[in-house]
Amino acid sequence: MWLINTTTLGLEYFAVPERARRYAVLSHTWGNEELTFAEFRSLTGTNSDSLKDTRGYQKIRKTCELARQSNIPYVWVDTCCIDKSSSAELTEAINSMYNYYRRSDICYAYIDDWMPDQDWCDLVALGEEVPTPTPRKSSGNHSTGKPGRPHCPLRWFTRGWTLQELIAPSRVQFYDASWLSRGFKNDDDIMPHLSRITGITPRVLENGGEMSLKSVCLGQRMSWAAHRETSRVEDTAYCLMGIFQVNMPLLYGEGNRAFLRFQHEIIKNMTDLSIFAWEPGEATAFSGIFASHPHQFARLGTCELSRSQFSQGSEIAITNKGVRI
Repeated sequence: MWLINTTTLGLEYFAVPERARRYAVLSHTWGNEELTFAEFRSLTGTNSDSLKDTRGYQKIRKTCELARQSNIPYVWVDTCCIDKSSSAELTEAINSMYNYYRRSDICYAYIDDWMPDQDWCDLVALGEEVPTPTPRKSSGNHSTGKPGRPHCPLRWFTRGWTLQELIAPSRVQFYDASWLSRGFKNDDDIMPHLSRITGITPRVLENGGEMSLKSVCLGQRMSWAAHRETSRVEDTAYCLMGIFQVNMPLLYGEGNRAFLRFQHEIIKNMTDLSIFAWEPGEATAFSGIFASHPHQFARLGTCELSRSQFSQGSEIAITNKGVRI
């Protein structure tokens, strides 16, 4: 696990992530000027001045500043703390990412399109004003998009990867475009707004631990991602692995099969029948027993459900003839 020293702004490697010293993490949406692992390591070279002028570097610098003020010696930033040229390191990082966020001292959620004159009530109101777009048929090569009304149009609330970044850390502090603090996710006056925007129950937002997630049925967990998007279609599955306690190899290029394989991995360890409680939608002519995208679980987000309602005593297994229940 690579971490950035908040004093030197240099990368340091920890062979055993569980033994890494105290660190903060940055949750954000990617832009056009993000620094890669190689670029960040080359900051002492001839091109360092141009790289330091980028918005990506400024986010890293500000994150280190915030952590340093709280006496936190390290930070982890997904853009530059993963060597994506190594498929092995990328696979390990994505499979471990939920735990990276869960073990952090604090997560700084920087929402770069949150204007200083907007408060939490405004964010809820903005979501209610967004019209419902028409669902479109999924493709093997492209992300299917969000067929239902998003709860909030700010990008951070519509991206797939930021879902686990909200749930996993015990402490999340929100910052707007001007880096003004907008409070913590556990604040009593923020929690109701945050739950309404995301559809996630306050119990899960408050605790974020494995036991809190296990108390929520699989279908409802899927509904949290119903209105979220990823740039690559495979990431629709990969960004949810931690929330479902699933580990699997990354196969970029497999398209929508990633989400199918993800559901196969889920039922290997759980007997919760709500994984089949999805709706195909008008754009789907034919389908199997598994969903093709989290948006097909959207209606479960409005129901009061518990995992015990869908518990199956006997095993669920995938055979060469289909699913055996």
